[in-house]
Amino acid sequence: METHGGRRTQAERDAITVEIGYALCSAAFAAAVVLGAVAGPAWLFDLPRVVERSLMHAGLVLGPVLFVVRAVAVLVRFRHATRPSRAGRTGPDA
Repeated sequence: METHGGRRTQAERDAITVEIGYALCSAAFAAAVVLGAVAGPAWLFDLPRVVERSLMHAGLVLGPVLFVVRAVAVLVRFRHATRPSRAGRTGPDA
């Protein structure tokens, strides 16, 4: 994102807003899928209590961890994709 005197254009602000929304939605979806895949069998089947508790705890730990990792990865990738190239260097597709 190119700044003009420290200010971003409306298009740049909109792009950031959309990217944050995408990061949060995709992270929530991924976390829900992992939670369902890991803890789902504990909800669906009659399992021994130890296995059921282990699956629930694993799902409740992995879901939020995946949420944070996914959101940060999307935002970091967006930041690197919008960073201008160095002056005097050519890009790989130049």
